[in-house]
Amino acid sequence: MYRDDEGGERHNHTEAAVRELSVVGVRVELPSNQPIVLLREVEGDRYLPIWIGAVEATAIAYEQQGVKPARPLTHDLLRDILAALKAPLRAVEITELKENVFYADLLIGDGLRVSARPSDSIALALRVGAPIRCADQVLTEAGIVIPDEQEDEVEKFREFLEQVRPEDFAG
Repeated sequence: MYRDDEGGERHNHTEAAVRELSVVGVRVELPSNQPIVLLREVEGDRYLPIWIGAVEATAIAYEQQGVKPARPLTHDLLRDILAALKAPLRAVEITELKENVFYADLLIGDGLRVSARPSDSIALALRVGAPIRCADQVLTEAGIVIPDEQEDEVEKFREFLEQVRPEDFAG
């Protein structure tokens, strides 16, 4: 597993082939109780697991389950700011994996790129319906293929997602 970017310096990257991903969901990895988000290639068979923080796991789970908190979460606020500025989120790209840390960019408006953690990017993308993409190089390095005999594990994971509540991620 690889960790979500904790922010910090901007990493340069060159434009590369990207693949669209869908969010399978979030779960807690045992015994560490560390949340992960699991993404899957839309046109392929690779999965991309990323360890994330509890706050981001909750934000992703809330959005996937249609939970509307009484007050806007940070990702809701960012969605509303982008809308007010008429600067739509066009896509999210997971661009790089460096020293076991993922990096992502928000593609905003007409060509603006803003560095962001993949977990925050995914939470925002789900709120606005923006596509989530990943550099093919990152998928090659960190993606996993789940053999047919393990597909039932993915189904169990989906069943788990139907039963889990966002509060389960609160630390």
